[in-house]
Amino acid sequence: MGNRKQPFGYRMTLGEITILPEEADLVRFIFQGYSTGATLGELTKALCRQEIPYYAGRTWNKNMVSRILEDDRYIGEKGYPALIEPEQLRAVAKKRMARACPPQKTPAQKALRRLCGAPPPARVEKLVTDLLNELIRCPDRVRPAASQAAAACGKTREELTSALERQPIDEDNARALLLQLAAEQYDTIGNTEYETVRLRRLLTGRMPMTEPDAELLQSAVSKVRVTNKCVTVTLKNGQVIERRDEP
Repeated sequence: MGNRKQPFGYRMTLGEITILPEEADLVRFIFQGYSTGATLGELTKALCRQEIPYYAGRTWNKNMVSRILEDDRYIGEKGYPALIEPEQLRAVAKKRMARACPPQKTPAQKALRRLCGAPPPARVEKLVTDLLNELIRCPDRVRPAASQAAAACGKTREELTSALERQPIDEDNARALLLQLAAEQYDTIGNTEYETVRLRRLLTGRMPMTEPDAELLQSAVSKVRVTNKCVTVTLKNGQVIERRDEP
């Protein structure tokens, strides 16, 4: 039969709409499966493995399954015998709407994704919130971090010491190294100290959060790294803090 004259699960017998038992069982299977979490694809695969077709000579597809799930005749409408309860049809309709319109990401969730560089696991949101709450409760825990510039200072200082010990002294080279050291020290102190003070002020007086705040994430955090066992947060001043998953 190329086109069904009756919905799947029914047939016309002596001018009366009656239930076709083997098809009716599949209708109930479809509603039950979808209600308990099966997707259209999963249901279609299951239906393809059994011998009853929707149309003779054609394989089941998602459109056929979807057509059954949205048909109110299965609850006894329009003169058809009921195959399912009205509550089942309503539950399926609600679930289909939820799947069609998934909840939108909050600004904080979008900010956290950018900081992670990829969609983070669900646990990350709580771990990052816990880490920031610790700093909110005690802003003095924000401290300057050793930077690459600090390491460069040490190298330049060694070069300057060697230049001053070498006789005769190359005054132009020594002067250049001295100016370079001063610039590196200024960069190290100015940048990290400024960011540390700014972060402490940003965190002072805030109330602990129940979920991440997008503005705080963007202002305080430069990177979030996720591994199997912990989450590492790099603050704007270069300080690295981490929180391990509880066993």
